[in-house]
Amino acid sequence: MKKLLIVLTIALFTFIETNAQVEYKVVTSVESIVPNGLGRSRIISANEKKDYKEFTSTQTEEDNTRNKSKRGEIRVKGFDETKLLNFYNIGGIRFQNIAANDAIIESKINTMIEEGWELAFVTSGVESEGGKGDGQGIFITRYIFKRNK
Repeated sequence: MKKLLIVLTIALFTFIETNAQVEYKVVTSVESIVPNGLGRSRIISANEKKDYKEFTSTQTEEDNTRNKSKRGEIRVKGFDETKLLNFYNIGGIRFQNIAANDAIIESKINTMIEEGWELAFVTSGVESEGGKGDGQGIFITRYIFKRNK
């Protein structure tokens, strides 16, 4: 009887785990690598949900109708914006700014974990200054969190 109870308990937990629904949340940090500290650096986190299907069209050889979604409908008005420091200031690269940004990003991650989120993936990219006169550049990182609903 005990073995049967144990087997049923394990089966129940297995069933519950496989049917758990997962939700994801993306948090993005954008850190400026524009010389002289002229850029803007932020952590961005949307508070609104969007359904990508509303802004998606399927192109085929027979029907290549242009996607007529309005950009204004895609925009999110409700989001959190956390200020970060720029990588550069007038004197060049500021390691103190990088450490400060790390502390703020770490705080955001720890808060999300306390709220039940799990850091699932991290991906980053960079568009650096292309030479004299460019003055453009960002370092972007996407933190993808997940949790059971």
